[in-house]
Amino acid sequence: MIELAQMILIAQGICLLFLALWLTTGVRDNLLYPQVNEMFTTEVMGLTRMRSEYPEAYEMIAHRRVISRYRQRLVFRLAVAWELLSVIALWIGVGCLAAAILGAMSADVARAVAMGAALMFTTIWAMFLIVGNHFNYWLCHEGAQNTHYQMTLWGLGTLIFLAL
Repeated sequence: MIELAQMILIAQGICLLFLALWLTTGVRDNLLYPQVNEMFTTEVMGLTRMRSEYPEAYEMIAHRRVISRYRQRLVFRLAVAWELLSVIALWIGVGCLAAAILGAMSADVARAVAMGAALMFTTIWAMFLIVGNHFNYWLCHEGAQNTHYQMTLWGLGTLIFLAL
């Protein structure tokens, strides 16, 4: 019979696995089809939609836009690199939790590694919210902002669960 402490560890491992699987698909697509998400990064940083949909608001913050393709690509590539590092950390965390479930590793050490990985996941989305807010992306990219909020909350929820 599985004890409660063991079941919590299993549930924590599965929750971290879900983060790893979700972000792995995103990283895969950002590596194989970068133009899809890079296009939105370019639109947000260049205030492209805002210029046509909210011209008065655009005039107030137009000085914030980044039109350099080099800088736009650099920001996108840095984000993808952080996502890739996060995916690697998440899979390591999943492995550590699996080892702890099997008794081959301390549960506390496994949870600490898993929390670090979940924090990396959460950082991605929190930074998108912060940087996106700088570019007022809530005016024209509400779907992206909503996704970033949900992913931030998912990461925070996982962090809290791992702290048990």
